[in-house]
Amino acid sequence: MVLTAVLIPAEEGGFVAFNPETGTTTQGTSVDDAIANLRDATALYLEEFPLTRTGQPLLTTFEVNGHA
Repeated sequence: MVLTAVLIPAEEGGFVAFNPETGTTTQGTSVDDAIANLRDATALYLEEFPLTRTGQPLLTTFEVNGHA
C-alpha cells in the first residue's frame, strides 16, 4: 500500500513526519529515520483501524498574508 508522508523540519532539529490518510505523526533525526518511524506507527495504526481507500490525496500549497 502506498501512502503519503509529509515531512516538516523541526525547530529542535530533525523532522516531524505526518501521514494525512491516517493522521499518524512521528519524528526522526533524519528524513530516513522520520519515514521509518512513520512507517512503523502507520502499520500499527492500520492493524487496529483498516483503511478504506477513496482515492489519492492531493497535496498543494497556498499563501496567507502575514509574517512567517
